[in-house]
Amino acid sequence: MKKGNSSEKIVLITGASSGIGKSIANYLSRHHFKVYGTSRSPQKSAGELFTFLQLDVTREDTIKLAVEDIIAREGRLDILINNAGVGITGPLEETPEEEIKKAFETNYYGPLRMIKNVLPYMRDRKSGLIINVTSIAGYMGLPYRGIYSATKGALEITAEAYRMEIAQFGITMTNVAPGDFATNIASGRYHAPVLPTSPYKKVYGETLDLMNEHVSAGQDPELMAKAILKIIKDPEPKVHYRVGEMLQKVSIMLKALLPDKLYEKILMKHYKL
Repeated sequence: MKKGNSSEKIVLITGASSGIGKSIANYLSRHHFKVYGTSRSPQKSAGELFTFLQLDVTREDTIKLAVEDIIAREGRLDILINNAGVGITGPLEETPEEEIKKAFETNYYGPLRMIKNVLPYMRDRKSGLIINVTSIAGYMGLPYRGIYSATKGALEITAEAYRMEIAQFGITMTNVAPGDFATNIASGRYHAPVLPTSPYKKVYGETLDLMNEHVSAGQDPELMAKAILKIIKDPEPKVHYRVGEMLQKVSIMLKALLPDKLYEKILMKHYKL
């Protein structure tokens, strides 16, 4: 078993082939971390500073092999960043159950599989940091994004419990909820088809256009990378972090402060429902 540079933190980040994950992986590499990024079909391109590994968070066998590979090379794993995720939109009534299950497999069960596979190694060293990339959408039920909100909200709540259970082992867990960032998530997400006979056809189509506009006008993913580095350097990370436009972060506080129906009315006005 090879022993890595003791001063160099070993990082594993899932979903590193594009968007936020790729930005975090390259940014941490530039700041002297040894980074392993994963993808279902890794294809290293020019300018990438990290090592790619093949991993599919929906497949336990690929997770086990990737984690064992890192341990064999480095002797340890200091930080896990659960970033891999999929988007899903559509009227709840018309979203196929199979697609709902797929979203949960990646966004919820995927991170849980990753955590389960790295914990024994972190527990042996009595140290480790696990960062779950969730979403501001996970704090509220958003129209035509209800399943996505549910997957991210479930991970937020589960991680709160997990954090308390693993504290005794010297391992820290935290959640980072991004708002809209300029990534390719819109092109990669599952869209329930806009059926010609659907009673939701007009409003869903308009809401989908609005969602895509928000992503296109989103912030630079490097903002998330900088936030992740700041969390890593914090000796006592908080339970939750939110990163993104101020209005999006304020929306979480408003939900806690305002009466339910008033908050719902604000959301419906925003989405022109």
